[in-house]
Amino acid sequence: MAAEHDYIVVGGGSAGCALAARLSEDPQRRVLLLEAGPEDTNRFIHLPVGFAKMTSGPLTWGLKTAPQKHAMNREIVYAQARVLGGGGSINAQVYTRGCPEDYDAWASEFGCTGWSFADVQPLFLRSEDNDTLAGETHGIGGPLGVSSLAPQPLTRAFAQACQQLGMPYNPDFNSGRQAGAGAYQTTIRGARRCSAAVGYLRPALARRNLTLKTGAQISRIVVEKGRAVGVEMLDNGRPVLMRAAREVLVTAGAIGSPWLMLRSGLGPADELRALGIAVAADLPEVGRNLHDHFGIDIVYELSGPHSFDKYNKPHWMAWAGLEYALFRKGPVASNIVEGGAFWYADKAARTPDLQFHFLVGAGVEEGVPKIESGSGATMNSYTLRPRARGSVTLRSADPAVLPVVDPNFLGDPYDLKTSTEGLRLSREIFAQSALAKYVRKEHFPGGQVTTQAELEQYARQYGRTSYHPVGTCRMGGDARSVVDPQLRVRGVEGLRICDSSVMPRLVSSNTNAPSIMIAEKASDLVRASETTR
Repeated sequence: MAAEHDYIVVGGGSAGCALAARLSEDPQRRVLLLEAGPEDTNRFIHLPVGFAKMTSGPLTWGLKTAPQKHAMNREIVYAQARVLGGGGSINAQVYTRGCPEDYDAWASEFGCTGWSFADVQPLFLRSEDNDTLAGETHGIGGPLGVSSLAPQPLTRAFAQACQQLGMPYNPDFNSGRQAGAGAYQTTIRGARRCSAAVGYLRPALARRNLTLKTGAQISRIVVEKGRAVGVEMLDNGRPVLMRAAREVLVTAGAIGSPWLMLRSGLGPADELRALGIAVAADLPEVGRNLHDHFGIDIVYELSGPHSFDKYNKPHWMAWAGLEYALFRKGPVASNIVEGGAFWYADKAARTPDLQFHFLVGAGVEEGVPKIESGSGATMNSYTLRPRARGSVTLRSADPAVLPVVDPNFLGDPYDLKTSTEGLRLSREIFAQSALAKYVRKEHFPGGQVTTQAELEQYARQYGRTSYHPVGTCRMGGDARSVVDPQLRVRGVEGLRICDSSVMPRLVSSNTNAPSIMIAEKASDLVRASETTR
């Protein structure tokens, strides 16, 4: 059967939407984008404040971690998007790239030639349409809308409190100098979320050479004689082969990509055989090297209606809706996570090793308690470069059975020590006069948690994912890496992985912008390979 498409992109998340849009710019390329979830029609997706409704529910895969050995054997809710736009459709829209040193380490320590910050910075700029900043560090006119919000007064007080503690004010975390506190830029354009589905894919869908299929259940990548020739899709339970004349490009994310690879016989040979899966290529590190930011929250009760929590009352909710409808302003236009900071647990660290998110509300995310009085604020902190490593493994070859996801949170003593320092700094920030004047008391965990042992216990009992899993199909210059620096899967022709799973080490920030950058890089690599055929 002749192939109907040149390229099949598997996974319509941030990377997949960007990659499919870029490849389809050439009308001679026939591109098929497959997404397991529905289209991004849910109204909460497109309202910036809708993030508060997105961390659980039908637009996620419903994953929980394996029992976390170092976190009281808890099975932690692990939000992974199952909708067009992926994480970019349900996240908090924070636009950060990480430190230049992160990417330089990819090149120097992991052999990822072509991935230093000097190499990838132009890709960040190419993707970006910034409404405020420009020049050498920011792009204008790209597909991804990036904007500066007008911070709520409590967010401004947070930034001032950080300065009182000794952090510099940082007006741009993406300037190359990440340390300090300020307001985040966000992937919001015109007071609406700008995911990769909105910014990249939607305009591209007008092209006749780009096909989108949602609700696509992919059972496996089909490999024939050492080459990926397409994917097997289930149509009403029946397998249908979708062929790719040139390449299969996997963009299913740090959980979905290894899950698909393993089901396709691409992974550790002994583990695959034990599940009755025929081995197409023995790739021992598929599903290994999983790591994520382990977030810990402190919640404060406020002395009055200073946060967005007041809008949970019907009359205030109606006012917020009217304000947004008429002026595109107010709480509906906010991502809630307006402010942030990057700072040091270890003063000798070359770059900040802690990140803070300040949320103008309480109980915003799954597992974080609300305030009974109806007025609260939340500080989330996490270790930027965790040392523990976990895994994604199969329970079954059945694509309907979710994989075992084990991030191994706090599996290294360094991670626990740094996390508890983040808790201490969070409290110190709230204790500064700029912020303390709004505070009634610490609601969660409360003043009874004070000693190092109590802080460690709190971290183990209440810490959670920050939605930044990476690394499970590691890129590198060594033979054991899953993909080479051109993102080609070792030992299989015609197959690349082009998403956050290829990061050899987690960047020191949120991961949405870097995932889109990887897709931009992948589009260049694919184009370059066409000229050498």
